[in-house]
Amino acid sequence: MVVDVRAVGEVDIATVGSFRAALWAAPARPVLRVDLSGVRVLSAAGVRALVAAHLRVRARGGELELVDPDPVVARVLRATGLQRVMPVRQSALAGELVPA
Repeated sequence: MVVDVRAVGEVDIATVGSFRAALWAAPARPVLRVDLSGVRVLSAAGVRALVAAHLRVRARGGELELVDPDPVVARVLRATGLQRVMPVRQSALAGELVPA
């Protein structure tokens, strides 16, 4: 089973509570797929929420994967090293990993 969560807009200190709540409301396994195609800003608060969700999902035997990040968001994922911790995929490429 795959559960999809789609985030849009800016994930920053003002909106991270809603983002975190959506991640926590989703079943933690087997795969939680977070669609980032609509996210234009991913702040440190958003990165922390993704890391916490990743740890929660992994603790329950699942996997969190990030899908279709905007180029600016992909740069944040690379700069923070998140793409080495959790899969980052492009849906149009049939699930292939995004190059680092």
